[in-house]
Amino acid sequence: MQAVRSILVVLDPEHAHSRALTRAKLIAGVTGARLHLLMCDKKHDHSALLSLLSSQLHDDGFDNVTHEQARHDTLHETIISVQQAEGCELVIKEHRPDNPLRKALLTPSDWKLLRQCPCAVLMVKSERPWTGGVILAAVDVGNQDEDHRRLHASIIDHGYAIASLAKGELHVISAHPSPMLSASDPVYQLTETIEQRYRDACKAFQAEFDISEERLHVAEGPADVLIPFTEKKYDAVVTIIGTVARTGISGALIGNTAEVVLDALEGDVLVLKSEEVTAHLAELARG
Repeated sequence: MQAVRSILVVLDPEHAHSRALTRAKLIAGVTGARLHLLMCDKKHDHSALLSLLSSQLHDDGFDNVTHEQARHDTLHETIISVQQAEGCELVIKEHRPDNPLRKALLTPSDWKLLRQCPCAVLMVKSERPWTGGVILAAVDVGNQDEDHRRLHASIIDHGYAIASLAKGELHVISAHPSPMLSASDPVYQLTETIEQRYRDACKAFQAEFDISEERLHVAEGPADVLIPFTEKKYDAVVTIIGTVARTGISGALIGNTAEVVLDALEGDVLVLKSEEVTAHLAELARG
């Protein structure tokens, strides 16, 4: 989080009070990051509001604030275009759930943003202050390939950074698969052996990242069910999720975990990507 030097804050033309801006001020207040305010609207001129917000931020001690109004064909394309042009390492946007019927027929704009944005995206869902709250980091401890290891390190680093700036406590959730009788590896046919393998992996993980036993939660089942369950149980204010997936024919980069949990979670959601994915998406955005 300390590496964030420039934050893109996406403002909502229909909601004057911006939760996204509140979170941006919290982070920039600690990191000293520049704030770039973006209003995505084709219909109305918001230059007076943007100037007022910039002036208020300057009065509040935020010296490096810029703003613009833009709108290309789609919302997510506009955001990504500005993020690339401004070199922002973090996008902060308020998330409002789509109508279920609309979501069934059309891919929600925020899902597209999560899939295609080359940098970290913080989706703000709540007005609750982060101060003193639980920060929940979701990792897949059972995956030990290099991409996952680097992503895990990034997730935990961000978790500690947010816990530090919010004076909160970092907790970690890792889901492991249920036993499958059809699995070719006998280890995955028995609950005890699956859990033991994950427990062993967790011990190494705990030692590497200094996570105590009471702050590590290992459970059996699908991640998109366990992450919201754990968030509610510990009343987490922000949940950090990562992806290492590549873009496939479907273009569903992020898999469906972050997308599915986005509406299921009550608190804010920070989505991080592996270095490989970030580089690939930046290349696509430039093309």
